[in-house]
Amino acid sequence: MTSKPEITKLNDAVSVSPQLELDDVTALANSGFKSIICNRPDDEAGDHPRSTAIAEAAKKAGLQFAYVPAVSGAITDQDGHKMAAALAALPAPVLAYCRSGARSTKLAEMAQRESGKNQSSSADTSRFNVVIVGGGSAGIATAASMLKRNRKISLAIIDPADDHYYQPGWTMVGGGAFSAEFTHRKEKDLIPARAKWIKSAVASFDPDNNTVMTADGQAIGYDVLIVCPGIKLDWAAIDGLPETLGKNGVTSNYRFDLAPYTYRLVKELTSGTALFTQPPMPIKCAGAPQKAMYLSCSKWEKQGVLGNIDVQFHNAGAALFGIKEYVPALMEYVERYNAHLNLESRLVAVDGPAQIATFEQKHGEETKRVEVAFDMIHVVPPQLAPDFIRSSPLAAESGFVDVDPATLRHSKYANIFSLGDACSAPNAKTMAAVRKQAPIVAVNALAALDGKPPVADYDGYGSCPLTVERGKVVLAEFGYGGKLLPSFPNWLIDGTRPSRLSWLLKDTILPPVYWHGMLKGREWMVKPHRIGSE
Repeated sequence: MTSKPEITKLNDAVSVSPQLELDDVTALANSGFKSIICNRPDDEAGDHPRSTAIAEAAKKAGLQFAYVPAVSGAITDQDGHKMAAALAALPAPVLAYCRSGARSTKLAEMAQRESGKNQSSSADTSRFNVVIVGGGSAGIATAASMLKRNRKISLAIIDPADDHYYQPGWTMVGGGAFSAEFTHRKEKDLIPARAKWIKSAVASFDPDNNTVMTADGQAIGYDVLIVCPGIKLDWAAIDGLPETLGKNGVTSNYRFDLAPYTYRLVKELTSGTALFTQPPMPIKCAGAPQKAMYLSCSKWEKQGVLGNIDVQFHNAGAALFGIKEYVPALMEYVERYNAHLNLESRLVAVDGPAQIATFEQKHGEETKRVEVAFDMIHVVPPQLAPDFIRSSPLAAESGFVDVDPATLRHSKYANIFSLGDACSAPNAKTMAAVRKQAPIVAVNALAALDGKPPVADYDGYGSCPLTVERGKVVLAEFGYGGKLLPSFPNWLIDGTRPSRLSWLLKDTILPPVYWHGMLKGREWMVKPHRIGSE
């Protein structure tokens, strides 16, 4: 270590220290530590390595890692539960760290008081045929599909959330087509009747012993595990963004509470500069950043103020859209709205009070920082796998759950599957992809319960209804390798061209299909494709 941290041994299993640097990790492994716990939040002030960087260094050094952040001066009992669960799941000895080591010490003491409870919980492990991590669209749809096929299996869904959202609708909320409440339901009303809801967060996985540890200290055993907790929106990765969201003209359709603010800003803006941003891939719904721009421009066009507004689209990628067949139609709207397209331009900071956005832009081999004043900015945050996935033995190099792209079965563990935004398959992360994946995982997981290999495969299907104006949609449908996979004959819907019928699909048909079809296990137009069949 270049600057060795002061390590305090609390007991044979746990030691604590101040903030680690990346070059400390290998030395910790060499000195006999088996695991590291980070108790310092990534967005806490200070120049320190993010937990993802320490996790990657730990993985390379052969150490286990867990991210259990706690706010200084505001540690809760729940933080203690999470620490206890992490310590129960990780091999000892463990080194826990925060800014000074004080939080880690307090959390370790709280965890020790919990140890008796945790040991009792471990002795009385609940066990199910199937455990699903995540009660979003992927988890509930898969559970419903499995229970429709086999009513006798025991199945549990682990998720702490009280609320469930139809997230594809948030773009429409930001465009004034839906109300926010139209996209919201209570989780308790959507969990399938024969599924047990374990209302907790997952802390860690022990796949060698077929066990999941929850944040409140439960050990949940399984025969088959399905992992679909979604994706993490990393708002803190953009300097200044968290503290200015929802004010100073800074908004995002990627949050339920902010999408109405988007529409308010659009209605009120009559002149000035409007910025729309897209971070590097992967993100959920790669078309959503530009959908926000098109619907805003459509509103300004109808209000007769579009000519007074400097519209800019800043995309960290090198192309407007990843599938070339859809780009011509989209470019027609970019030109129609006189939007300035800035490729390889990545948002890195937002000064809300000053209304200044900072971008890193590539110009040949050179990268420059450019400041742009705005009256309104729609931000899409960088996205990555959830912390407890990235630091787990289930993770691929990318941090997402390591799966075979065709069967969605884990590359190492034959009784583990993953789907949705948290899996490593190289498909577009869209609701339509989940709708296609859920029945495939359902039949493959049931096969695994019977000790059989997967029976269905996935072609990478995803769909992105690009709302290019109020009343028209370019219906992008594609699979692995960018292959076009249209659901309708070309004479009915040509997905490469804007269509009013596609708007009807997005606006009127898909929401009830979601609530009353997909989440109920009804597999309309997505029956699983059997391996080896035409």
